[in-house]
Amino acid sequence: MIRLTQRVRIYPNVEQQQQLARAMGCCRFWWNYSLNKTIETYQQTGKSLSRSQLNSLLPNLKQEYEWLKTDVYSQSLQQSSLNLSHAFINFFEKRAGFPRYKSKHRKQSVGFPQSVKIEGDYLKLPKIGWVKAVFERRYIGKIKTVTITLDQTDKYFASIIYEVDACFIAGGGDKILGVDLGVKDFCVVHDGTKTSKYANPRHLKKHEKNLARKQKKLARKKLGSKSRQRARKLVAKVHARISNSRQDFLHKLSRKLTDESQVIVVENLNIRGLVRNRKLASSISDCGWGMFLNFCSYKLEREGKRLLEIDRWFPSSHICPDCLTQIPKMSLDIRDWVCPNSKCHKHHDRDEAASRNIRAEGIRILKAEGTAASASGGDVSPNRGRKTKTRQSPMKLETTTSSTS
Repeated sequence: MIRLTQRVRIYPNVEQQQQLARAMGCCRFWWNYSLNKTIETYQQTGKSLSRSQLNSLLPNLKQEYEWLKTDVYSQSLQQSSLNLSHAFINFFEKRAGFPRYKSKHRKQSVGFPQSVKIEGDYLKLPKIGWVKAVFERRYIGKIKTVTITLDQTDKYFASIIYEVDACFIAGGGDKILGVDLGVKDFCVVHDGTKTSKYANPRHLKKHEKNLARKQKKLARKKLGSKSRQRARKLVAKVHARISNSRQDFLHKLSRKLTDESQVIVVENLNIRGLVRNRKLASSISDCGWGMFLNFCSYKLEREGKRLLEIDRWFPSSHICPDCLTQIPKMSLDIRDWVCPNSKCHKHHDRDEAASRNIRAEGIRILKAEGTAASASGGDVSPNRGRKTKTRQSPMKLETTTSSTS
């Protein structure tokens, strides 16, 4: 059994929107109350509060605030407690920052961990009823959790987690692909016989002028006014358009590479460190390398394939892929170079050479592990050897309103 996440657009009526607003408000109140209580307890005693200890506070709190009983499904509050405990775990394991208080002016959400049904084009939610939904695809399995979100463009989405049988059929590709991620070209891919370049769409740059114009209008509006709320929504719509186009591109590219390959080899990039460079931070963030590796990871894992990450310190750009001569470190403005070996003297494009070297290093690692792989990209047995250690979680949102995988 594996878990899949599907994100669908929902269309609640006016009454359901009011019910969802009250439920989201209750969950936001309980999150902030629990977070504050946990911080106070730690400051006083040096110990934190567990999820069960937080849930034990709910009965007395419901006596004090009657709307916590009438306006929200009881399991939704306990789901918020679970989310807070996960947030603290992620913080202590250095996967995320410290949990923050939730604001009513940002994205809102409410979770339903049980009693959810799907029939036709409708989604049944406890205390809300049947809500119109648009499904791009159908999954057959047990519904584990449904989270309803209201984004800053006032659109409602449902993120549905299914538990399904692992019955995905692997694609026909049997290649080993070496992938070098970049900014000028989003990625350069070498499959053993040819090298392919995929241009960087630069989603943010396409909307840069429109975004700047709307942000200027927002800055001129009076704080707390209705015109400022309308202007804020226009800015949010531009950001949503950029995000949707980026996800659409990454889903299509990751699906294409997954169908062509058995193994995808990439560098284990320190993306958080790279975005600290103020000159490249915007361009690197716009690329969405981490999201791309996430998409590749879970698509490959579903089909019994593999995403292999090589060491980030491997000098992929400084090795001649023909004679293996290593040259001194080059600055980023040098995009091509000539091999200094007197017997070679071949001219190399920096990114193409990197993709070839990344692929060769991946094959070396596979052979060292005992995995069947040939230098020409032949058969790879995904069931042998140790599993890939990836930085990303293999389970991410796949279906959005504008993306196709």
